[in-house]
Amino acid sequence: MKKNKENPATPTSAPLKIRIDGKEREFDIENPELPDWVEDNKLTAGGYPYDKKMNSDDYSETLEKLQIELVKAQAWLQATGKRVMALFEGRDAAGKGGTIFVVRQYLNPRTARNVALTKPTATELGQWYYQRYVDHFPTSGEFVTFDRSWYNRAGVEPVMGFCTPEQHEKFLDETPHFERMIVNDDIHFFKFWLNIGRETQLERFHDRRYSPLKSWKFSPIDVAGITKWDDYTKARDSMFERTHKAFAPWIIVRANDKRRARVAVMRRILLSLPYEGRDLDILGKEDKKIIGEGPSFLGKEG
Repeated sequence: MKKNKENPATPTSAPLKIRIDGKEREFDIENPELPDWVEDNKLTAGGYPYDKKMNSDDYSETLEKLQIELVKAQAWLQATGKRVMALFEGRDAAGKGGTIFVVRQYLNPRTARNVALTKPTATELGQWYYQRYVDHFPTSGEFVTFDRSWYNRAGVEPVMGFCTPEQHEKFLDETPHFERMIVNDDIHFFKFWLNIGRETQLERFHDRRYSPLKSWKFSPIDVAGITKWDDYTKARDSMFERTHKAFAPWIIVRANDKRRARVAVMRRILLSLPYEGRDLDILGKEDKKIIGEGPSFLGKEG
């Protein structure tokens, strides 16, 4: 077992019985030792195509080159007034925040904003559902990322009972029309789903639980979600079926290896923007094992 020597945060739950690949397992988030069955499968979970992480030196070199290209892309946005909006969705601990961080790390924050909204206020609950998100859309020359978005209503809300079935159905019906308006307004629009395996998620939850630097990320919702994996899968698949459109496709990134996932996201954005000075040799080609579009790419995994 992997021993985690950090002091734990306040205890939050009893051991949980979960079923993975037909086997019943017990997972105790309060045990500072990570079970071998999690440790051994944290990278390859869900059929992930690599059994080793991307080499750290290769990652650092590639990351820097792509970040330089992103700076060029931002200069192009400011010169032309073009707009970019990228949504980052995925299960809890999928790596959304870290991916957004490296995308934005060297961009001018005056025209590159990240939006991570808290739960709606009483006033916002009385508004058109999309209204509080529209308030944060990019203006001329801006690059805006969303760490979770209106797609809360396709995942967390129906699974955790935070919306009614009628509200969920209305969302799935109306969202493609809403997103067509975004695309028709000439916004470069990306919808990323970071997909991780179950043992990968458990290892990341465990890491958060015992890390004094990451414990703020761990919440009761995370604990509740551990036993709702299948419910989240069903909600995700319904979301893909109803909202994956040619004009606004879901870009699926297999994200068990955070390094490969971050590189894949940055490449997709940069390859999609016709910015001045784009160096296709530096950008390279997409790793088709890691990134694709829609439910056909995801298949039955994760």
